[in-house]
Amino acid sequence: MKLVNIHKQTLLLLLFLIGVYTSQAQLWTLQQCIDTAQIRNKNLQVSRNNMAIGEQKEKEAKANLFPKVTVNADYKYFTNLPYQLMPLSTFNPAAQEGTYKETQFGVPHNINANLQLTMPLYNPQVYGAIQTTKIASELTELQYQKTEEQIYFEISNLYYNAQILHHQLTFIDSNLINAKKLLKNIQLLNEQLLAKGTDVSKVKLQVSQLATQKENISGKYEQVLNALKFAMGISIEQNLQIEANIQYQNTNEYTPSSTLDIRIINTQNRLLSSELTTLNKSRFLPSLNFIGMYGTTGFGYNGLQNSFLDFYPIGYVGIQLSYPLFNGTLTLRKITQKKFELRNSELQFGLLTEQNTMQVENAKLQRLVAKKSVETTTEQIELAKTIYEQTILQQKQGTASLTDVLLADNALREAQQTYLSAIIDNLKADLELKKQTGNISTTK
Repeated sequence: MKLVNIHKQTLLLLLFLIGVYTSQAQLWTLQQCIDTAQIRNKNLQVSRNNMAIGEQKEKEAKANLFPKVTVNADYKYFTNLPYQLMPLSTFNPAAQEGTYKETQFGVPHNINANLQLTMPLYNPQVYGAIQTTKIASELTELQYQKTEEQIYFEISNLYYNAQILHHQLTFIDSNLINAKKLLKNIQLLNEQLLAKGTDVSKVKLQVSQLATQKENISGKYEQVLNALKFAMGISIEQNLQIEANIQYQNTNEYTPSSTLDIRIINTQNRLLSSELTTLNKSRFLPSLNFIGMYGTTGFGYNGLQNSFLDFYPIGYVGIQLSYPLFNGTLTLRKITQKKFELRNSELQFGLLTEQNTMQVENAKLQRLVAKKSVETTTEQIELAKTIYEQTILQQKQGTASLTDVLLADNALREAQQTYLSAIIDNLKADLELKKQTGNISTTK
């Protein structure tokens, strides 16, 4: 029996330690959430695949500079050999000029097999495509960084919201304890005929309202955690606990730099300019290819008395020049389209630059207001606590009414809510300023 008890105690201790370790291991910091999303978020995985596709397209464009070798083979059996008109003078010098005789040439069986080599020496479209796909790869990389920034922004907001809801629950629990103590005191006073039954009902209503509020906040908290798990790319069933302590600084200053949106527009401008240059070159410049071919040609006849199948070699090398003279103004129309697209892109760049300047100033003002609000509400919440405690004491001494207590309690709750709103506004304003100054990627 002692041995069994020892095993039970050991097992319970082991389970307790596992439980403690698990609960500790599930505490996620904001940075851990962001790092996990870097690996498991599916939007980022798609963006990484798009980057790989862009690299392959660039290699595909460069592959057009390599020689191309093709193998060609065909077999033809002529049920009717082709005809050709021959002057009769070929066979009869005395024949009248302008008279012809139809003649069939060739044999029924024709076999051709050869290797063909084509290597571009100069092709403006190929070189333009290489430059264009290189810029397109840069654009894809910037779009990946943009997705990273969006994920960082989304997870940070969700994490901050979860922290605020967690603190709201803490405040509600504290308020519930105070409300239940007050209810107990009022019930005792009511039993001693020193308080009315309506007073008891008022405090019971307050306790019920706080319980309902806690239930609602708990539901919102779980929803935010589920959204955070989804953004991180982990299972909804996985246990996730966040750090309750809100970390923020009041003196962060960010050096303005080019935002990803502006860098993307710049790259799109370069891409359009490259496409426009390629179209102009392909319109006026020729392409030059080295060509070569080596193979064999077979002729066969399977008639009576004289059947045969003979093969003869064939080969050549040369230079092929191609110059576009007129293609129905197709290239001209494409050039005109690209010019309009480039103009729109330049307008968007100017619009984004002006918008970013405005948004940076607004984010600075919003953060400044939020910072002052945090300082003010911190003092207000301490004052509200003091007023509430003094009112409770006065109520016990009979110098304050229940209405005074309830008003003090409501004032405390409002101060708590205002304080939490100020904290979240400060965090989000700081996050927005990071984004608008192009510092999210350098500060994470």
